[in-house]
Amino acid sequence: MATHSVKLMASILCTLGINGLSDNAFANESIESISSAGLPSQNSQALAVTLDLGWDSQYVSQGRNNLQDGGIYWLNTAVQQDNITVYALVGRGDSQAYTEWNIGLEYGFDVAENLEANVGYQRIEGYSNTRCHDNELFAELAYTAEPWLVPSASYVYSNEAAGYFVEVSLHSYWHVTDQLSLTPYITQGFDFKYRTEEHDGRNNLQFGLEASYQLSSYMSIDGHISHSIAQGDIEQEAMANGDMSSQDETYAGIHFAITF
Repeated sequence: MATHSVKLMASILCTLGINGLSDNAFANESIESISSAGLPSQNSQALAVTLDLGWDSQYVSQGRNNLQDGGIYWLNTAVQQDNITVYALVGRGDSQAYTEWNIGLEYGFDVAENLEANVGYQRIEGYSNTRCHDNELFAELAYTAEPWLVPSASYVYSNEAAGYFVEVSLHSYWHVTDQLSLTPYITQGFDFKYRTEEHDGRNNLQFGLEASYQLSSYMSIDGHISHSIAQGDIEQEAMANGDMSSQDETYAGIHFAITF
């Protein structure tokens, strides 16, 4: 599998003091921004080191744009030994002063045939007008019997917010050529005291298309385009802030990855 799993796509979180967000707002790297379009697998490796450099047109997490201006650059370094992965991820805003560090540990294992799981912990530090930090626990479960339809569920718990966020997803992996694969996906997010305290339940519905082009056995270029539709949690938060504009978000990203 890629050295960063569905967990990493779904849980890069930190309390932000920017963009007029509420005191309980959180931000994580978008679920698709650093994902690999290859079929998930828990096959162990002796040792693998992955460097991933990318850019997203907006910093969207849980259906919200977390930066007031521009997008964000990402640099991820991950070291995988068998089923254990240690990673360090840094993000820098391309148009405003914002830096975010994520350092974590993940363990992947097979629950049963075609049923794969990941669990882990990460520490988050964010720097903008103010400093923020958080500790998180996360887990992900995916059923991989058929590559054309891979259901998965992810969970992340924030110590700072004392709440959790759940995403239920369907991915469909298609190899167009030996080098090119396409992956349409759809994800339903649910918030439970994670982004807001006032509302529990449906947060956003997101769908999009990922593409991965294998330049060689150890280099790839990955891209995505995604659209998020705001639901109850986001809509109620916007109304409380007096924002009557559309809360839907469309964004894209591209990443270059090399594995040693």
